[in-house]
Amino acid sequence: QVQLVESGGGLVQAGGSLRLSCEASGGTFSRYAMGWFRQAPGKEREFVAAISWSTGLISYADPVKGRFTISRDNAKNTVYLQMNSLKPEDTAVYYCAANRIIATLEREYDYWGQGTQVTVSS
Repeated sequence: QVQLVESGGGLVQAGGSLRLSCEASGGTFSRYAMGWFRQAPGKEREFVAAISWSTGLISYADPVKGRFTISRDNAKNTVYLQMNSLKPEDTAVYYCAANRIIATLEREYDYWGQGTQVTVSS
């Protein structure tokens, strides 16, 4: 059983940056692909970014390409999401998730964190 804990959310002005972290425990972190999803008020949860266990494969949703960067440190059991040039439409609860293989679909992920709130003011 893998436990995931996100941190790093907060309130930031448009154009600013935040770095989210997700620390894993209870499993062999290096064997899992990791993903970030987000859910805005009144909307369904959507894919943001994903990284394979070896960092050889990375995928981004179109709205965040060129602004967000996903990375991982297997020695620290942590995956990161660096978010730059933030926009008000990036406001959402951000979740990290773990899966055996890299995927962009929510239903493919086996383990989820509790989420961290990101609010971008205009």
